[in-house]
Amino acid sequence: MKRFLLLIISLWQQRFKLYFFAALIGALTGVLIFYPIYDFIFFYESEGTSDDIQVQINTALTYVYSQLKTSLMGGTPGKTLFLGQLGSVFGLIMAAIYEMLHWRLQRINRLSSEISVNLHTLIRQGEGPLLEFKSSFRWDLEQDRVNRTLETVVLKTLAGYLNNSLGGTLLIGVTDSGEIIGLEKDYKSLKRQDQDGYEQAIITAISTQLGADLCQFVKVLFHVIDGKHVCRLIILASPRPVFLNQGKTPKFYLRTGGGTRDLNIQEAVEFIAHRWKR
Repeated sequence: MKRFLLLIISLWQQRFKLYFFAALIGALTGVLIFYPIYDFIFFYESEGTSDDIQVQINTALTYVYSQLKTSLMGGTPGKTLFLGQLGSVFGLIMAAIYEMLHWRLQRINRLSSEISVNLHTLIRQGEGPLLEFKSSFRWDLEQDRVNRTLETVVLKTLAGYLNNSLGGTLLIGVTDSGEIIGLEKDYKSLKRQDQDGYEQAIITAISTQLGADLCQFVKVLFHVIDGKHVCRLIILASPRPVFLNQGKTPKFYLRTGGGTRDLNIQEAVEFIAHRWKR
């Protein structure tokens, strides 16, 4: 547990570096770019007296150079500090926008690619590193009853795909051999026995067991084939490590090859340091 804590701290330190350098570059931008622009506009509008525009611009540039030189030598600390802080805020905002757009663009591209694939074609591919089949979410077909431990099996797969840099697709209502058996028995185990109730059950499980922030990285779709319902989960790569709590122990799962593996502490530490390296 201590090593996992240190790992999380390390990841936050990496993210801190991103924003620290964004703030530093922003501060330099404030002093070296915002400062001269501010002085140029101020001088050009309030001090310019020549009718010759070229002369006025040259005079303004001379003034800007002298002011910037004075600033860099510590002659105007208040003004320099203000514009440096302004630049830092600008840098932090740009870093946040970049991070948000980066993940959103990846999400859109991944979803577009997955949705365009026909379900029959997908099933014919068979299970693999980026595709897995599950017969049900909570209905035990062998025991013919609700078995909530099956939810944990699905969540392990979701965690494994979320931790994978490529994500993956999970089909529920399909056997390992590719036979479509549907979700009818799963539906009957719910209070709300329809697609909306099913989606709500899955999202609730993700929220409580993996983290509410991860729900946005799992797209839930439904298909009807020969009168049978199939749930299609498109899982995107998570922007953070995902742990599944089993009892009081957090487990780190990763999709590798055709299965989902529980990494030991050393493997998890090494993988996370590489996967979420900034």
